[in-house]
Amino acid sequence: MPRKMKKEEIDQKIEEATQILREIAGNRQIPRNIRRAAEEAITILHDESLTPAVRAANSISIMENMAYDPNMPVFARMWVWKAVSILEPIRD
Repeated sequence: MPRKMKKEEIDQKIEEATQILREIAGNRQIPRNIRRAAEEAITILHDESLTPAVRAANSISIMENMAYDPNMPVFARMWVWKAVSILEPIRD
């Protein structure tokens, strides 16, 4: 069974993923719908009414949809998968 993460570790992972999503949201080479989805994922990651695991899972779902968008540039797709891998270990 994986060890339970401390709040500080969870907060750090959420902030790392948020930084990547901000890069995507602010990059004009990325289509607008994908930038909007990145902003939505950021909003969900910082929604304190949800548990960290739910926030991570919901934003991962959005990011997976982003990654499979055929208009997604390859470099941005790599950023998305990096953010997903950062958030995946977060559990309640």
